[in-house]
Amino acid sequence: MMPLTMAKLGEENSIKKVGGKEETRKFLATLGFVPGAHVTAITITSGNVIVSVKESRVAVSREMAAKIMV
Repeated sequence: MMPLTMAKLGEENSIKKVGGKEETRKFLATLGFVPGAHVTAITITSGNVIVSVKESRVAVSREMAAKIMV
C-alpha cells in the first residue's frame, strides 16, 4: 500500500483505504474516492494531483492525495 502521490502516472490503481478526519473522508467519498474504486494519476504538479476516478477527472491537493492509499 502506498499514497496516491507515489503512484505511477497513467497506471490504474485500486483504492485500499482513505485516511484523514471524518469530514475529509466524507468529502473525498463524494468525489468518488472510496475503497475499491479504480483511480489513475494523470498529472502531478507542484500543489495538485489530477486523477481520473469513476470516469471523471478531479484535481485534489497533494495533502488530500497523500491520504488516499492505493
